[in-house]
Amino acid sequence: MKKKVVAVLLSTVMALSMAGCGNGSQESSSSAQGNGAAADANENAGNDAANAEGGYTFEVLVKSFQSTYWQAAVQGIEKACGELGVTANSNGPANESDIADQIQMINDAIEKKPDGIGLAACDANSVIDSLAKASQAGIPVVCFDTGVDGAPEGAVYATVATDNTAAGAVAAENMFPVIEEKIKAATTDAPVRIGEVNQDATGLNIQQRGKGFIDKMIELCTGAGKKVAVVGNEFYVNATENKVAEGEAEVIIEVGVPAQTTVDLASTEAQKIMSKSDTIAIFGSNQTTAEGVITANQTLNKLSTDPEKGIIGVGFDAGTPQKEAIINGQFIGSVTQSPLMMGYETIQTLTKIAKGETVSDTPMDGYWYNKDNMEADDIKPNLYD
Repeated sequence: MKKKVVAVLLSTVMALSMAGCGNGSQESSSSAQGNGAAADANENAGNDAANAEGGYTFEVLVKSFQSTYWQAAVQGIEKACGELGVTANSNGPANESDIADQIQMINDAIEKKPDGIGLAACDANSVIDSLAKASQAGIPVVCFDTGVDGAPEGAVYATVATDNTAAGAVAAENMFPVIEEKIKAATTDAPVRIGEVNQDATGLNIQQRGKGFIDKMIELCTGAGKKVAVVGNEFYVNATENKVAEGEAEVIIEVGVPAQTTVDLASTEAQKIMSKSDTIAIFGSNQTTAEGVITANQTLNKLSTDPEKGIIGVGFDAGTPQKEAIINGQFIGSVTQSPLMMGYETIQTLTKIAKGETVSDTPMDGYWYNKDNMEADDIKPNLYD
């Protein structure tokens, strides 16, 4: 099977720890203070002294403190803070679907007047007003993990994120050779179905990843002489080009999106697709939905690495259930990001801005991994539990 990577992983990742995120509370602080700031000074004087020596203070909002993915990002944040002598207060809602909670946290962060804000937005559209407030207050924002396309001009200084379109394509490119013969044998009278479960249709990163998979799969199927229909979630259906009506298709891509970002609801969407007799493969486009596919299989027992014996499963991100699914032959593999390095580069970028340096977007890496390369030096550090 072809193992394609989006880019070469930054060498720094090999030096970083993948340990968990401490006590599991919904706020943590990491700091390494400048040596000239007196501990007994009042708050304003202390901040002035720290900033004079580079000890800037940042507020960082992740999407969910309950996810091991975001715990890994916080570890990267802490690593950068220790190296740079800065402070970052990390916070986030309990669940990625708790959009209102995150917005309140962003607004609270703005009131603290930090030197910068790092933001992984749960919902890109919902943070526009908060980004405008930050801009008006003169607080630079660096988005990470997901960008905000509609951000007010000048509010977001840079975005640190995986090239999600390319990463979604990697999943399709590695799935296709395994199901290629099934696709070639499909007809309009006997089509085959490929499932995709996305946690939402609002986050830019998930949109790009889901579309990246769909577009690449359509390209590959078209190259095999097959017409493809896309059904299911309205956003992904409407956003897809080069598709045909379902009745004309030999291959059907069905997209499911749960009402909320939970493994149980993602499992319900996966079960709907996996229960259909023509389903030959399924993709869970992030940790939650990949685990939803695995949970669905506990009832259905249909996943296999052999297309003649069951449904081919592919995931995204990492976590213990997903790694075990690969080892146990339920998934052929997954695509990993580097949340740790995204957290790390976010603090690096915020610090450069605070120093008056010019910054730009930082595209991050996505890698295909399976049971054969999970222990490889360029893969293992990204496979958080």
